[in-house]
Amino acid sequence: MSQTVDRALTILASLGEGPASLEQAAARIGVHKSTALRLLRTLQEHGLVHRQSDHRYRLGGRLFSLAQQALEGIDVRQVAAPYLASLNERYGHTVQLAVLEDGEVLYLDKVENRYPDRPGSWPDPAGRIGKRVPAVATAVGKVLLADLPEDQLAAFLSDQDFPARTRHSIRTAEEFRAELAAVQRQGWAVDEAEYQETVNCIAAPIVGTDGKAIAACSISAPAQLAPVAELSRLLPELLCTVEAISLAYGGSPTPRWCENRCGAKHEVRASRT
Repeated sequence: MSQTVDRALTILASLGEGPASLEQAAARIGVHKSTALRLLRTLQEHGLVHRQSDHRYRLGGRLFSLAQQALEGIDVRQVAAPYLASLNERYGHTVQLAVLEDGEVLYLDKVENRYPDRPGSWPDPAGRIGKRVPAVATAVGKVLLADLPEDQLAAFLSDQDFPARTRHSIRTAEEFRAELAAVQRQGWAVDEAEYQETVNCIAAPIVGTDGKAIAACSISAPAQLAPVAELSRLLPELLCTVEAISLAYGGSPTPRWCENRCGAKHEVRASRT
């Protein structure tokens, strides 16, 4: 790498710690003020650095725009794939990736279970890739809806009729709101045979750069094989997995669960507070 490029990248990284005067910027990269000034002016011309009214320099808006464009080009399905496979390999249950689209759950990826054949109860056709299902009846739908702004959630609920798909289905908007409040507090959701009488599921959100849910990951199993109490024992593993996917995607989750259960190789990010 050329010395000039190296210094420019170093000065950008240093401004990530906060605005700096010319003198401070020069000291941070160990160069004379005249050299730092040339670098800063060039970066300023490209919108990567902005000079404030107090003559200090900070990161420019163009840099954030480029970062957003880069993140938008990342396919969450591609990022998540090895983590889904790892979770499936350890426990054998079906693992899925889903997003919220037009008020429905859309399944983006799925790693099938590794059980002996169970005629009549598995595999689960409702969770196939590309399938759309009602968000109100699924664990992935709950974690994605729980992260919506209030106005969007209210508009969504006003259009729902909450049909009774199974004897466990939620029947009213009030009951569903209470469920979403619990999901938001705990950070995960359960579908105890609410969509299909024979299937239990747990799910947790994958978050993006703004800390909001961009997708959800779930573990599903036949109810006769894994009652909810048993399936819930895998919550630490699921929460570790979604945290690792979030970090790999470029998001900023609160590091709480990952203790190398999922095989993730990442450093815990320093707090910005």
